[in-house]
Amino acid sequence: MESILTSVKKLLGIDDEYTHFDVDIIMHINSVFAVLNQMGVGPTEGFSITDSFATWDDFFQDTPHMEMVKSYMYMKVRLMFDPPTAGSVLSAMERQITELEWRLNFTAEVNMSSSEEENQNG
Repeated sequence: MESILTSVKKLLGIDDEYTHFDVDIIMHINSVFAVLNQMGVGPTEGFSITDSFATWDDFFQDTPHMEMVKSYMYMKVRLMFDPPTAGSVLSAMERQITELEWRLNFTAEVNMSSSEEENQNG
């Protein structure tokens, strides 16, 4: 079970033992979870973390096909926490984020439609 905070810190290049920025990173992670919830991704009641004990399995629950959430989380947190200074890198990240948002939104809609069909067919 992979910690959400630990995995995001790793991608940001921050050692797990270095906790000085944890509060800031957690705030950004929770902001991204709020965006994901508005897109229909993740638990319907929303999701947030308070420490390194929350895992990706806690968030995904029964939707393991949403692994792209991890990449999306990293890029969104990176832009909020430590945006790249090179314009070309920033533009590339923004394009990737836009594509992932489209794909996550599409996947959430397909899952919702499938779920509704299962409920109707009982």
